[in-house]
Amino acid sequence: QTEPLLRDAREITRGEVSKLHSSLSNKPVTANRVLSVLSAIYGYAEQIDLLPETIRRPTFRVEKYKEKAKERFLSIDELQKLGTAIREAETIGIAYEVDGNAPKSKHAAKPENRFVRIDGEAAAALRLLIFTGARLREILNLTWQEADLERGLLRLKDSKTGPKTILLNGPARSVLVNLERRSDFIFPGESRDGQIQPRTDLKRPWKLVTKAAGLEGVRIHDLRHSFASAGAADGHGLMVIGKLLGHSQSSTTERYAHLADDPLRQASDRIAIRIASAMGEGSAQSSGEILPFNKRGA
Repeated sequence: QTEPLLRDAREITRGEVSKLHSSLSNKPVTANRVLSVLSAIYGYAEQIDLLPETIRRPTFRVEKYKEKAKERFLSIDELQKLGTAIREAETIGIAYEVDGNAPKSKHAAKPENRFVRIDGEAAAALRLLIFTGARLREILNLTWQEADLERGLLRLKDSKTGPKTILLNGPARSVLVNLERRSDFIFPGESRDGQIQPRTDLKRPWKLVTKAAGLEGVRIHDLRHSFASAGAADGHGLMVIGKLLGHSQSSTTERYAHLADDPLRQASDRIAIRIASAMGEGSAQSSGEILPFNKRGA
């Protein structure tokens, strides 16, 4: 087995980096990420004085490829279809077909019993993602301790951008109020070493509902883009939308979060209510009022 070739980082040239970058031209996103990682490595080496200031980073002036934006915004019609699919998936289930030519097809359930359901917690997690514009892990890692339902806040101890506060609008609060508390995690997953872990993903339920809604290819992260899009369509400024999504310092958002007439809260409520209405959710979820809740374990 051949030993890996070791190179002194100080000897790597810009030409070699450029050649590596060009070799990945058919995968521009990957090529740019490789370039970013290399640049970060050399930058760190400079910070800790492992790389002399007289040596220029070999990534210098290696131009990145243009990347096509992946943002996907769900229209009002698509949100309506998605809402219908989620409700069907958690109640009657989504019908599936059986390949009659498959070896085990004769053992398949009868046509009237060919339905797949998703659990209520998966449906709730999807709705929270839709109504808040939060990131997937911000929702799946949530604990009940972080959920202040009385004040309408999610106080995240950690997120991609550090500690963060998410405003709980009416539809989002309603989702949490109606959830059973089975563990410290709002969306518990499997037990590991006797400890309950947060749910790892929503791949299966998301694939099921997007297929049923005719939205295959839409990513869960696109729900975050759709929240921003709905806010922009409703006339909210980019600064307000950015704060709701946590794009700026969280302390700025937290400063206003406790006020009843907070413009951020009003924006969050109106955006989520607009989305909930499009999804055909019930009137309780469309209420902007603080909803009653069971204080046990809050």
